[in-house]
Amino acid sequence: MSQGNNNNMAYYVVIALTIVLVLMAATIYASSQAGYTKDTPNTIQMNGKAEMMVVPDTAQLSIGVVIQAPTSSEATEESAAIMSTVIEELKALGLEDREIQTSYVSVYPVYNYDGKATIEGYSASNSVQVTTTKLDVLGDIIDKSAAAGANQIGGISFTVSDEKQKELREELIDEAVTDASSKADMLASSLGVRIIGVQTSSISDSTQPRIYYDMMESPKEEVAMGTPVEPGESRVSMSVYVTYIIE
Repeated sequence: MSQGNNNNMAYYVVIALTIVLVLMAATIYASSQAGYTKDTPNTIQMNGKAEMMVVPDTAQLSIGVVIQAPTSSEATEESAAIMSTVIEELKALGLEDREIQTSYVSVYPVYNYDGKATIEGYSASNSVQVTTTKLDVLGDIIDKSAAAGANQIGGISFTVSDEKQKELREELIDEAVTDASSKADMLASSLGVRIIGVQTSSISDSTQPRIYYDMMESPKEEVAMGTPVEPGESRVSMSVYVTYIIE
């Protein structure tokens, strides 16, 4: 066979193989699309939300003592003695051990940089964090702590406890699901389709506590009238995400 005939044969073989491959690819794609259309339901996704304002039932605040003295031992002993008195006052107000937690203890030198760095004394800090549901005595907690010698009081925040959130959870979920369902029905009606089931669903919840005080000094002479503290309200919300099957 001549060289020209061989070249022509090879050319036709390549063309034939190309056509076969294109047909196979088209067949596979058509099959996959048919399978997808048949086995995978059409869906729409919708989120629903519910929220309410609730009065917080838990408060957190920091109570600290900062003392400066000529020696580290004097500073440490004095701050420890004052903090012990503060804790006694807190317990006298009805707080339990589990509601009072030591959060910070430190002692460090205080330098004078007048020409040459020299140690002129030591500063000792001792702080506790109070977490309580006894909101009616918050003002007394602040006043009694300051009167006992605490000079760093603040960082107050109000939250809704896990227990209270659980009580609200069922009601919020029902409202959020109703919200999602209502919006999904309106969308389906606008699209001219019908909801026939639910494919997936999930929920998420959150609270938004409010903070009322930053860390501040509270000398004894500033607490004669008593400290008013109001918890206000916190927002509790619940969201649901639902994938509906339609036809």
